[in-house]
Amino acid sequence: MAQISYQLYSSREFPPLAATLKMLKEAGYEAVEGYGGLYEDPVGLRAELDAAGLAMKSGHFSLEMLEGEPDKAVSIARTLGMSAVYCPYLAAGDRPVGAAAWRAFGARLEEVAAPFRAAGLQFGWHNHDFEFIAADDGAIPMAELLHGGPGLCWEADIAWIARAGVDPLAWIGRFASRITAAHVKDIAPQGECLDEDGWADVGHGVMDWKAIREALRATPASLMVIEHDKPSDDRRFATRSIAALKAL
Repeated sequence: MAQISYQLYSSREFPPLAATLKMLKEAGYEAVEGYGGLYEDPVGLRAELDAAGLAMKSGHFSLEMLEGEPDKAVSIARTLGMSAVYCPYLAAGDRPVGAAAWRAFGARLEEVAAPFRAAGLQFGWHNHDFEFIAADDGAIPMAELLHGGPGLCWEADIAWIARAGVDPLAWIGRFASRITAAHVKDIAPQGECLDEDGWADVGHGVMDWKAIREALRATPASLMVIEHDKPSDDRRFATRSIAALKAL
């Protein structure tokens, strides 16, 4: 059974971190996912995690660090006890254009992955919505990226797939064997939660998480990472979301 985790980016606007970790442990979490802004002092961060009784099973790292400073990224991941590393984003100006370019980017990520795999870490891509918007030549970037990098894992952010206007269940089925983690988030009904960029607490939006969770059981995903890109209250979000996911 996949373990429930929490993407700490969700609580970036609610310092201090020690209080966030304590709150998450009290809410029932056992694992968290890191992101770039937390890695300045890996030893200190590991101490805070240990004190809270939480494990950091996975982390997001910028392509710049993964490609330019792989030894540093591996060291951070090992210090924090991670088992999986994901590249999470490309700025609009850096995104490939067309099928061939996205396949080439996938191949580039395959090369980037080598030192992480050698260190015993899973390596993959975390999506947003732009990877599912057809290019002018009809190519769907996510498909081309995964074809270009046949060994890449995929941390599937399910709600971003839905926000792109496509069916998440179809993509889960198509690339089930590649999904090693999933981001669990929800979309508010039209016109609601505008102060939270239209996101909702898990189980309190329009996503059919019962069906999605069932589909994800057919994948090797070992982490269900709860996330909200802009919660107005991270305690409310964290507690309601884990309760909803556990109820499934």
